[in-house]
Amino acid sequence: MHRPRPPIDLPRAVGRLYFAVQAIAGALWWVLVPTVPAVRRATLGELDPVWTAVLDLPLFVLASALVACGVRGALWVVTPWTVLVTAGMVGYATATGLAGWGAVAMVAASAGSLGATMLLRWGRIPMERMLVGPMAFRPARRIEGSAPLVATLAQLLVFWTLFLLVIPVPVILLERRWGLSPALPTAVASGIGALGVAVVLTASALGVWSAVTMARIGRGTPLPGAMAHHLVIAGPYRWIRNPMAVAGIAQGVGVGLIGTSWMVLVYAAAGGVLWHLLVRPLEERDLAERFGQDYDRYRARVRCWFPLPRRAA
Repeated sequence: MHRPRPPIDLPRAVGRLYFAVQAIAGALWWVLVPTVPAVRRATLGELDPVWTAVLDLPLFVLASALVACGVRGALWVVTPWTVLVTAGMVGYATATGLAGWGAVAMVAASAGSLGATMLLRWGRIPMERMLVGPMAFRPARRIEGSAPLVATLAQLLVFWTLFLLVIPVPVILLERRWGLSPALPTAVASGIGALGVAVVLTASALGVWSAVTMARIGRGTPLPGAMAHHLVIAGPYRWIRNPMAVAGIAQGVGVGLIGTSWMVLVYAAAGGVLWHLLVRPLEERDLAERFGQDYDRYRARVRCWFPLPRRAA
């Protein structure tokens, strides 16, 4: 009699698959480095590939393969090493203007390794551990007068400064320093920049409209630690459930267009994916717990991202 197979632990399977892909990609890269000069220049610059290989092959390629094969202890080799190499490559590329693609590849590898490590260790990415203090989900304390609106506008100013200036501007500068900016004719760059300005202005208007609606009707703010006391289904919330997230991602895209920076476009897209996969489920669970069937009916009618025809209740 055959015993039933245990169910697949999908998150941990995804984590092991990631490390398998990383091991294969790393091995392929080490095949290309000595055989394709362009790959060596783009990813290593003037670094000695021999000494780099002596450390990277066992600590990155082999350790990734061991994790993929189920050797959990190898996580504590490959992930710290990947983060260390990333810091070194970013510093080297910034100081010399060489090996920009190597820096980009290692930043991606660090992000992937950290995410896969969390999947293997906890079976999920524990986003709730990061949403603490002012980012923990709870209703606003003060609901009288204009306090929610003032707090909302102040939060918008802080968030826009951080996510549209403090982070993207260094990314644009690094992209140019690393020699990764696209070479575009002046007229094309100007046209893309003008489109970016239009996108930023339109998205900002949507963001302000959403925030003011949240403050006036919901008596709360966009910050998780001061959420609305009432379910908001007016204004832009009639058409999409997350207009502020849509506005923020579009603003990031607009900044990327203004700076003709593909790295900022990736940053904006990655922010949207992370918000959708990690933050949105926690936020929707909180809303369902606080507003019950009213929120369930709203979620059944109105889509998350796109203002398509409403679903039937």
